[in-house]
Amino acid sequence: MAIRDYESKDGKMIFAGMNVEDIANEFGTPCYVTDEARLRENYRNVYKAFSKYMETEVHYACKANTNLAILRILQQEGAGIDAVSIGEVLTCLKAGFSPDKIMYTGVFVSTEELKQVAETGVLINLDSEYEMERLAQIKPGAPVSFRITPEVGSGHGEKVITGNKGAKFGIPRDRVVETYLRAQDLGLNPIGIHAHIGSGGQRVEPFIEEAEVLAELINQIEEAGISLQFVDIGGGIGVPYKPNEEEMDLGEMASEVTDVFEQNTNVRKIILEPGRYIICDATVLLTRCTDVKDAGIKKYIGVDAGFNTLIRPAMYDSYHYIQNGSRFGKACTAKYDIAGPICESGDYLGHERVLPEPAEGDVIVVYNAGAYGFSMSSNYNSRPLCAEVLVNDGKAELIREKEKIEEQWRHQIIPERLQ
Repeated sequence: MAIRDYESKDGKMIFAGMNVEDIANEFGTPCYVTDEARLRENYRNVYKAFSKYMETEVHYACKANTNLAILRILQQEGAGIDAVSIGEVLTCLKAGFSPDKIMYTGVFVSTEELKQVAETGVLINLDSEYEMERLAQIKPGAPVSFRITPEVGSGHGEKVITGNKGAKFGIPRDRVVETYLRAQDLGLNPIGIHAHIGSGGQRVEPFIEEAEVLAELINQIEEAGISLQFVDIGGGIGVPYKPNEEEMDLGEMASEVTDVFEQNTNVRKIILEPGRYIICDATVLLTRCTDVKDAGIKKYIGVDAGFNTLIRPAMYDSYHYIQNGSRFGKACTAKYDIAGPICESGDYLGHERVLPEPAEGDVIVVYNAGAYGFSMSSNYNSRPLCAEVLVNDGKAELIREKEKIEEQWRHQIIPERLQ
């Protein structure tokens, strides 16, 4: 899965069979646009890679994008769901997933939320001993899994590494066996084990290390008298964001990780939870050039999408490849910073990108925008949330309406004394 190439026709970028200018003209900008065929292909690729070795369930990490149409497509493909909140659980149920296809993994879960999740009938993957004690009172006899801290970390940055020692996530490695025994004493039914080491990892080795830790724990748990039905290695399969960036060898990862479990444990079912890998490169962000500015030591392309629309560059210093879809393939003339309309110096989408000379109205295309793009967007500066569009067989459909400004006021109340 190298960074995607797109066709050019009459100097315009073609996305999933459509001219990006036509999409922008019909639905406005900024907007997120998803290629349905690529979405399905990405899911199938990861399922096929692992299922050739072990019984496999692919649970889409829906925090990456919870649009109902996106979820429905993956439900049709046979995916399961990794949910991290009651909101995600209920959204996935609405999209057509049955409770037995959803696993809930929260962190620092309130008793109120734990009760709500338990009522839905989805499998709960417990994150702490205290959460376990509460669930045993809320739903005696419930089947459960546990998230453990493997002391192995991976990810594209410090803020997304989750499996390292001392992390806020999971049962500490040295207390795992006693936690499973305690769960049994409380009347719960432990059936699985889970770990997640971080987001956006590009190397196979950390996943092998994680598998080795999980295999060792599975055997210790079995020696204590508890047999598990599945092992869940979490998500975090990275994708290339830059041209010529080395991509994850999915085939090697599947072969090596499954081999650890098959050779060293009695568990024969593996679950994994990719989000980014499935949705990331299936989606682009279309934004329109609103201004071109020469600031002397720097040139700017001003656009109508800011970090309210795509926060990853500002929050993580993440790189997103950017092209001018209206002058696609034209000679590049200068370096530009691509910056948005938010009243913050940190509001940018890219720095020093070599691009053709732009003009007001050009459609600027931000690649790999599907994962944590819309789902992390906000109303900062009182700007409405943007539209989402689905393209299939050269036809575009609206799957989320652009928010109206007045909709931002719908939950606000001015007390009578201030009228």
